[in-house]
Amino acid sequence: QVQLVESGGGLVQAGSSLRLSCLLSMHPFSINVMGWFRQAPGKEREFVARLARVGGSTTYADSVKGRFTISSDPPKNMFYLQMNSLKPEDTAVYYCAAALHDPPREYDYWGQGTQVTVSS
Repeated sequence: QVQLVESGGGLVQAGSSLRLSCLLSMHPFSINVMGWFRQAPGKEREFVARLARVGGSTTYADSVKGRFTISSDPPKNMFYLQMNSLKPEDTAVYYCAAALHDPPREYDYWGQGTQVTVSS
């Protein structure tokens, strides 16, 4: 069973940056897609970004394109979400997720979430 643990959330002002981290409990060799999702109060969970392990292709939601960057550090079993130029509408609980298949039919493993709050 793969476990994911997020860290790096917090309270920041608009325009600031944060880097979220996700630690996998095992080497990501069996994971083919790493992703980030978020859920704002009263809203459904939405896709933010994904990274394919093979080839390294990335995909972003339009709302974060150009501001957020997803990356990984396989020797450390880690992947990241660098968030720049944060806006109040980025406020949400952020979840990292991992999928065994590319493209994912579903994400197989999820972290517990980390709160990001952006004040105006």
